[in-house]
Amino acid sequence: MKPKVYVETTIPSFYYEIRTTPDMVARKEWTRQWWDNKGNGYSLMTSAATLDELNNGNHPNKEAAIRLISSLPLAPFESAVIQIVEAYIWHKVMPNDPTGDALHLALASCHKCDFLLTWNCNHLANANKFGHIRRVNVMLGLFVPMLVTPLELLGG
Repeated sequence: MKPKVYVETTIPSFYYEIRTTPDMVARKEWTRQWWDNKGNGYSLMTSAATLDELNNGNHPNKEAAIRLISSLPLAPFESAVIQIVEAYIWHKVMPNDPTGDALHLALASCHKCDFLLTWNCNHLANANKFGHIRRVNVMLGLFVPMLVTPLELLGG
């Protein structure tokens, strides 16, 4: 069985990144390497929240980014997800935005994804926050996905 990966908004965005600073170019290249060469080794999913963020964003290649993930299954939005989002915000694990990072983490946790794939290193793929996230998820009886970047899943 392939590991399950929740694909968050920054992944399709960085696949089509146009900024030319070295760090942005590197993230784009790592994203493309993972997606094109390693992504088929995983069971990928995303959510309507990801599609909404892409649709409502101002990314110059948002149509291409949406197409990139359009064939992925969408994580079902169950009523428990709202309560999980509220708990993340209340415990200050995620910013007070119920449609943002807290929602992505809740969906990945609720659907027992092995990985939440993101370039958001402030609120999600942040080693300094992972212990707090793990404690809250355990307290809520939730699965704890690994919060990783494409570079981490490239290996080698």
